[in-house]
Amino acid sequence: MPISRRALAAAFAVCVALPLSACGSSGGDSGSTDASGKVEGDITFQTWNLRANFKDYFEGLIADFEKKYPGTNVKWIDQPAEGYADKISADAAGGTLPDVVNVSPDLVAPLAKAGLAMDLDKAAGKYKKEYLDGAWASHQVPGLEGTYAFPWYLNTGPLFYNKTLFKEAGLDAEQPPKTYDEVFDAALKMAKETDGKVATLANVPTVEDFGRYGVELMNKEGTAFTFNDAKGVELLTKYKELYDAKALDPQALTATPESSGKKFLTGAVAMNPGSALDLGNFKKQAPNLYKNIGITDQITSTGHVNMYVMGVMVNAQTKRTPAAVAFAHYVTDAEHQMSFAKQVAIFPSTAGSLDDPYFTKEDGTDETRVRIAAAKSLKTAVNYTPVLFSEQMKTELRNEVAKALQGKESPKEALDNAVKACNTLLQQQG
Repeated sequence: MPISRRALAAAFAVCVALPLSACGSSGGDSGSTDASGKVEGDITFQTWNLRANFKDYFEGLIADFEKKYPGTNVKWIDQPAEGYADKISADAAGGTLPDVVNVSPDLVAPLAKAGLAMDLDKAAGKYKKEYLDGAWASHQVPGLEGTYAFPWYLNTGPLFYNKTLFKEAGLDAEQPPKTYDEVFDAALKMAKETDGKVATLANVPTVEDFGRYGVELMNKEGTAFTFNDAKGVELLTKYKELYDAKALDPQALTATPESSGKKFLTGAVAMNPGSALDLGNFKKQAPNLYKNIGITDQITSTGHVNMYVMGVMVNAQTKRTPAAVAFAHYVTDAEHQMSFAKQVAIFPSTAGSLDDPYFTKEDGTDETRVRIAAAKSLKTAVNYTPVLFSEQMKTELRNEVAKALQGKESPKEALDNAVKACNTLLQQQG
């Protein structure tokens, strides 16, 4: 039951890892990691699909920074969600990468390997204590020493379900599934009671789902994927059973997070992951659903929910290291993360921020209930998607999962093939 970044917050978008070949070679014309000089000069700051909804916020943030540091000038560039990784890849190859860049862990990995992401343990290690340990570690890359982006905002969310559909299928709408086994049992019953007309789930399992199910995704050295173990095969076998029973939406093989969300809105599927942000959408777009919305915890076998992480990277080739590092820290410090979190349903990665009353004090609304539950779970959440799991690898896994669900391969064969292909791609990353 994957949760898309887009479903979690307006700012999230599907991440696509860069082909390393597009990033030049490691150890090129790097700038200095010494950020101790005077904060001055012109820098560029690139965000990922944020201007439309948060123009005033970022213009204010930049104006405040320039006021704090006279002699600085920040040029803000915002790129659309689609093709963001391709744009970074082209800029990296052409030597036009902005000084400060909004990234996710899987985007930063190839840049770090190519020597284009500044090691913040060296350049900004004094700030490390300001962030949650897990968040700071999220932009570390297996095989490399260092941390390659400031952690910015986090997100996670609950599982929503349609109480009306649950009742019509004879399921207890007040006692939603709490475990994978309970989800699978409920889904089979829903399919049986509706003659396959209503599916419970709308997405095939992703690498994140295997992680939450308790599958060991990689070896400890980070040199090989291992999600074809017995537990991985068990999960895919369960999904095959759901697919055959029409408990998994027939279009799941080609579904996007957006199409899955629409199916939930229209009552075609009974459960869908999301965030507090979605409650406002339900209220506006599907008032009948909103009146009958059920909210339950994200399903996990590990005791740790999945979290998504965004970061702010400093270009290792910047000629304005003090200004670039200072601005990246400014964007992600506790004060500014907190102010951004109050504008959109996201969560700060700074230490202590999740203890703020905004994330702990109930007011009786569903929105606040979801926000408080998510904030609590984020303190021990895990970013299950391996940093080195590229977009090509996601495609390989998805294709093999589809073959298993269609009966063209056994679940074991499919995962063996996916792991083999992903390990080959991993070796090519260098």
